[in-house]
Formats: sequence, C-alpha cells, structure tokens
Amino acid sequence: MKVQQDKVVTIRYTLQVEGEVLDQGELSYLHGRGNLIRGLEEALEGREEGESFQARVPAEKAYGPHDPEGVQVVPLSAFPQGAEVVPGAQFYAQDLEGNPMPLTVVEVFGEEVTVDFNHPLAGKDLDFAVEVVRVRQASPEELLHGHAHEGGHPH
Repeated sequence: MKVQQDKVVTIRYTLQVEGEVLDQGELSYLHGRGNLIRGLEEALEGREEGESFQARVPAEKAYGPHDPEGVQVVPLSAFPQGAEVVPGAQFYAQDLEGNPMPLTVVEVFGEEVTVDFNHPLAGKDLDFAVEVVRVRQASPEELLHGHAHEGGHPH
C-alpha cells in the first residue's frame, strides 16, 4: 500500500542536523493532515510500505527561517521566582489568546534576559533516514480526529 492522503503511516526515522543525530524513533501519523513537518510529509508521499530512503528537508519546509524578531529582551522578573534562568533553559510564555509559546534563554545580563521564541531548529536544513514500516487505512474515528490512534489513544 502506498503512502497517500488519509492513510495511517508508521515510520522509523533518524534525524540529523549538520551531521549530528538529534532524534530517532518510530512514529505513526495520519498522512495529509499536517501532523508532520511539510517537507517530510512531501518526501513520504507515494512511498511504499517497506521502502527506505534519505530526505533532506530545507528549513523553509521544516520549521521555517530563523526570525530575528523572535529574539527579544525581557526582564528577569518575568520568570517564575526561583527558576534557573540560564542560557539554554527552556520555558513557556503565553500569547494573547493564552496559547503556550516555547522560548529558549539565550543570555542573562543582570536583570535582562535575551530569549528566542524561534523553534530550536528554525533556519536549519534537516536530514532524515526513513523506513516506511506500515501503511494502512485510517479508521473513521482517526479521520474524524485528524490523527492516528496507534497503540491506543485516550480522548
């Protein structure tokens, strides 16, 4: 069976950025519903169960370019009291609608903290080694919910 719209696809993958392995594992997703980064989903389209391949996903089809406006300076007092605010630490802020916005601490200088709201992989090309493990029909419930329910999925 081929990878195509509304099929549940299980893949094994290894993700590298600039030659460094950042992630690997197995995941199932509902194809064509935006559950993967766009470039990887495009690379999977039409592949067959059992097929292995390499895919380079440019930043524009992954997490987008690094946006300089996403780097901001905020007061140290904006962080929870007692939090370890050091370069590399990750926190969540909220946007105006109350949605979580991840951020990474870039620099701490006195009472000012430089933070980056960009995804850590923004501006990076991603290299994937992928094996298509399984392709199957999605259940009506999976189609309704817009994602795969492999291994049980509580709602």
